[in-house]
Amino acid sequence: MTLAHQFAAYTAWRTLLASDIAEFQTWLTENELSDGQIDLRLGQLLERLAEDRLNVAFVAEFSRGKSELINAIFFADYGDRMLPSSIGRTTMCPTELLFDGNKPPQLELLPIQTRASNTGVGEYKRFPDQWERLPIDVDSPESLQDALRHVSETTRVTPDEASRLGFATDEEDNDLYRPDADGMVEIPRWRHALINFPHPLLKQGLVILDTPGLNAIGAEPELTLSLLPNAHAVLFILAADTGVTQSDLAIWKEHICTGGTTRRGRLVVLNKIDGQWDELKTEAEINAEITRQVEQSAQILDLPASQVFPVSAQKGLVAKINQDIELLARSRLPMLEAALSDELIPAKRDIVCESTGQEFGDVAKRVRTLLESRQSGLSEQLTELTELRGKNRGVVEYMMGKVRTEKDEFEQGLQRYYAVRSVFSTLTNNLFAHLGLDRLRQVTGETREAMLEASFSKNLSGAMKSFFAQTRRALADSSHEIGEILAMMEMVYKKFTVEHGLKLGSPTTFSLLRYEKEMDRLENWCDSHLGSTVSLLTHDKKNITQKFFEEVAVQVRRAFERANKDAEIWLRAIMAPMETQVREHQIQLKRRLESIKRIHQATDTLEDRIAELETVGTGLQQQIRMLDNMEARVQELLETEQIDELQVA
Repeated sequence: MTLAHQFAAYTAWRTLLASDIAEFQTWLTENELSDGQIDLRLGQLLERLAEDRLNVAFVAEFSRGKSELINAIFFADYGDRMLPSSIGRTTMCPTELLFDGNKPPQLELLPIQTRASNTGVGEYKRFPDQWERLPIDVDSPESLQDALRHVSETTRVTPDEASRLGFATDEEDNDLYRPDADGMVEIPRWRHALINFPHPLLKQGLVILDTPGLNAIGAEPELTLSLLPNAHAVLFILAADTGVTQSDLAIWKEHICTGGTTRRGRLVVLNKIDGQWDELKTEAEINAEITRQVEQSAQILDLPASQVFPVSAQKGLVAKINQDIELLARSRLPMLEAALSDELIPAKRDIVCESTGQEFGDVAKRVRTLLESRQSGLSEQLTELTELRGKNRGVVEYMMGKVRTEKDEFEQGLQRYYAVRSVFSTLTNNLFAHLGLDRLRQVTGETREAMLEASFSKNLSGAMKSFFAQTRRALADSSHEIGEILAMMEMVYKKFTVEHGLKLGSPTTFSLLRYEKEMDRLENWCDSHLGSTVSLLTHDKKNITQKFFEEVAVQVRRAFERANKDAEIWLRAIMAPMETQVREHQIQLKRRLESIKRIHQATDTLEDRIAELETVGTGLQQQIRMLDNMEARVQELLETEQIDELQVA
């Protein structure tokens, strides 16, 4: 099964999962089992499933065949090359291929001059008017190819302008941005490209990132700070005719194998093996030569040879278009596709299963608790009314007084609940005083002043270290407040369970550990790229300061934004069961008292009321069975191992 078919099967699985959750959400609403919090959580879960993306990045130096490999793996069914592929530099700027149904098919190009601002590409994506747009005729391959050729456009600027835009023109080992005979420097015309195209794979959520070479990657750190680390798979492409060059090795060490370890979904491709297809050599000799190149590459990159995949992207593309099975096998492309499927699809599915299972499980547990609470309250009413059979008026009055006393005691206990809400509000404010963006803006402002006033490299480095120390302290203080909130809610849950019989279980936990690790990652990048001795001595203060705030501080802010959103969701989730149970208990006490009052006043016969409650009990049992069924269906999908067998009706 090809990667395209595997991805289609994954999409079918995700669609089935979303369909079952949407049906569950509708069922809850129809049976009055939902509330604003539950509906919000399920709505957000369905949004995440609908917007689910599978990000695959292709990284290499120039002329390694990245674009041809993308064409061969993903777009051979198109019958022609989707991305331009020829000798030389065809991809001059990072290019994302994706599909957004809210936009027409088009090519969006961000001018290179935007690098002069203190704004990253991610921020510019929020401002469509900053991009130049070219329409794409999806029915015309020529229109598509003509539009995509724009990603290889260049412009000529002065050396000062090139340096201002982040291109190193004065490094001895860099011949790429040398002034020509006219004293001008040729640089990419565009900073970033977005291709919105309704290809079936892109419509299913595939996002492909085609990156330029080492110098362009280094000039756009958002690639290494955000886009590459967040990719579900990264294919690093070498050329069989050059092997591992110095620039290849620099990309591998600095941008992919960071920290000396490779993550799941990182594959090495040795492309252009058709250069070894010498008619004067036997097949065995050709295979031996390819094996030798694979082993040499693996040794240099410090990898097992099994992680290096020799292919011919060009022959693989031709074979797919012409349906030449023999040539396709010889290109070895299917072996790479199988490895990519084994790495990419299961890894992405695991992420979806973990987040969906936890969110859906929490909601289902809360609904089950609500139904069990109603069933328990109904059982108490039935027991009380059954005991009244054959009893005189005095006993009925006694029972009515007993329930009224319980109701009064519970309402007195509500004062404690309202006090808890007040303390909870105070602790929440304390949490966001540390975690909130106001605190981060203050730290960022202080750091900017310190870096601008720094007179020595040591002061500059110290300001950056202080920034990360303060962000870590903010996370640590926030974690302390989270612990306080959790401890208080555990105590309150237990107290209300013991005193009033509420079914609360244990409060949902929450951790900021992933954001602490994100600070570690960003600081390590900052130390190696901005805070190193070489960087501090060879770049001016203004340039380093600009890069720090344009690249690093932006990523820190995004991490804090996500942390704030997660904290808000958790705070609602930890208080919601308490609110639901208190409200439900009040309703049950009111109903019990009302039932006995009506019997006491002879407005209802005892047997009629018992029969009515038994009917309600039967309905509750049906709802619990339906909940069991829906929960089992979702769980079965989450535990399905062979998703390739699933199809969307």
